[in-house]
Amino acid sequence: MSGDTAVDGLVQILMGVASRYWELVKIDGAGRRQVREISAAKAFFVDVFPAITSSGGNGIVDNTDRHHVPDAEIQLQLLQLSRDAPADRCLLAQRCLLCFISWQIEQVCLQLAANFGRVHGFSCADLLPYVLDDDGKLQPNSTYQSLSQKILQSFNPQQSSLTTWTTTRVKHDAALNQFLLECGVYMVSDWAILNDTRPQQLERIFREFYALTPPEIQQAQQLLGSYHAIYRTARLQQRSLSIGGKCTTPTTQQLQQIATLLQSQTSQTLKSETVMTQLQKLATQLREYRIHVRGGSLPTKSLDTITGDEYTDTTKALDNEDEQAEFLQLYRPQFLACLEQALAIVTQSRVNRLQRKKGEKAKKFLQALKLFHCQNLRMTEIADSMGLRAQDAVTRLLKLKEFRADVRQQLLLLLCERVLDLAKNYSHPDRLITLEQQIKLALDEQITQVIKEAGNQSQTAKINTIENGLFSERLCRYLDSLNEEI
Repeated sequence: MSGDTAVDGLVQILMGVASRYWELVKIDGAGRRQVREISAAKAFFVDVFPAITSSGGNGIVDNTDRHHVPDAEIQLQLLQLSRDAPADRCLLAQRCLLCFISWQIEQVCLQLAANFGRVHGFSCADLLPYVLDDDGKLQPNSTYQSLSQKILQSFNPQQSSLTTWTTTRVKHDAALNQFLLECGVYMVSDWAILNDTRPQQLERIFREFYALTPPEIQQAQQLLGSYHAIYRTARLQQRSLSIGGKCTTPTTQQLQQIATLLQSQTSQTLKSETVMTQLQKLATQLREYRIHVRGGSLPTKSLDTITGDEYTDTTKALDNEDEQAEFLQLYRPQFLACLEQALAIVTQSRVNRLQRKKGEKAKKFLQALKLFHCQNLRMTEIADSMGLRAQDAVTRLLKLKEFRADVRQQLLLLLCERVLDLAKNYSHPDRLITLEQQIKLALDEQITQVIKEAGNQSQTAKINTIENGLFSERLCRYLDSLNEEI
């Protein structure tokens, strides 16, 4: 979804535009977002609410009151018409409400994308097909019920607003949550996770999945038990008084009470801020476990061209699948960080060497490197662009094969050091010598794959639309960060 489209949707909601009741946000056959005006719904709405639409028929309230379309009153009246009016007006009232719901569904997806999309690799456009399944017809399909229809049928104006109810139902949609789970997003609050985790479960998870020591497990159980004694007890008391709502962040008083209870068990003095940090860490660990057992990806997104299966060799030396899962979670960001560092080291080394020569070879090298890897230009095109004699001059300037070999060597050195440090947490010291050799062989194979991909790009660069791989992507990111004009 484009930025303009997202802004358009936000403005519709914030400015109280009446056209939300006759314009439907939907997905077309190609999966693209579009807005469709339903003329019959518009005529019906104008007829029922003439005062609201008296500003020239453009669907926007008079400027003196444009921020105050009375949604609650409108929706209540439409809801009554959808249940009590003659059949034709009943369907039109429903359609107006379904149009409004479609806008709110989009807002929920925009919010999810804003909160989690950048880190977990998805956009609002990826979410919409799961929840925008309303075809806009006045007569609903007798064999299929859209999410919007389910939301409308289950809506009770005595318990919540239509906006709040739509938000709740969308965030609990099974298909949407499965997609989010596969992206590493588990849509349950930290406090709800802690509430429904039993100490016995915690012991098994930390022993089997995280392989923690008995003292570490005991400490976590004491923290969870104290949380239950204070926060969950208060939560259950609220429910007994029919006070619902989502789990909110513990108050400062509750955190202090948890700290006091922990101190009585451990003789350890804790501040409320420390308790909060420990609870959030505990919830994060439990969240990652739940994502894992539900078949979702770990929080870190997989590398572009290296799938999870290709990491298997690296972890064969580890003891079990649970350790492998945690090891991979830590390993993947290390791979990216080391690749970026290796690219920076090798590029700067080449620049330093060229700066010692006459002319502007260093600057031309950076420029040619960017044209090749970031703009996917052919060697002849780079030569023309830079005023070089021919493509062989570009080839000699870049020396891509040598450049990739240097990056490969540097990456292996950096990554081995970091991964061996990680491996110490999973293997007995007596096994580290064997483990070191196994890891080096596995890393060498994986690094070779990335470098081979970059080499394939060099051979197929005749096609300007070639898709950049991981090597080029990270190199371009580094080149963009340089202050030099290239």
